[in-house]
Amino acid sequence: MTDRLPSGIVVSALLRRVNDSGGLGAVLARGDAQGGGILVVIAEPGGETRVVERGLDAKGETALIESFRGELADDYWRRRRARDPDLWVIELDSPDSQRFAAETMLAS
Repeated sequence: MTDRLPSGIVVSALLRRVNDSGGLGAVLARGDAQGGGILVVIAEPGGETRVVERGLDAKGETALIESFRGELADDYWRRRRARDPDLWVIELDSPDSQRFAAETMLAS
């Protein structure tokens, strides 16, 4: 058994935080409610689109890592989703998206 919160609850909390702060958050693809991975597409105003997810950093510690950056972020997450139907994909459009994603996903 793991101490991690179910993915559906983490996604709901993250979307609520972003939306309550005046940003926009949306589910692009719904994954497994209990244990699906979560990709976050960050579309900050005036910035380059990035895709981040929970993973291990160089020290082997859990961190929010960038898995893709650029115009083809949509293609990237669709390919990932095609290989993993349990994967959640959410998009955040807020100046604080990175911070909200890190605080919510790494605390769970």
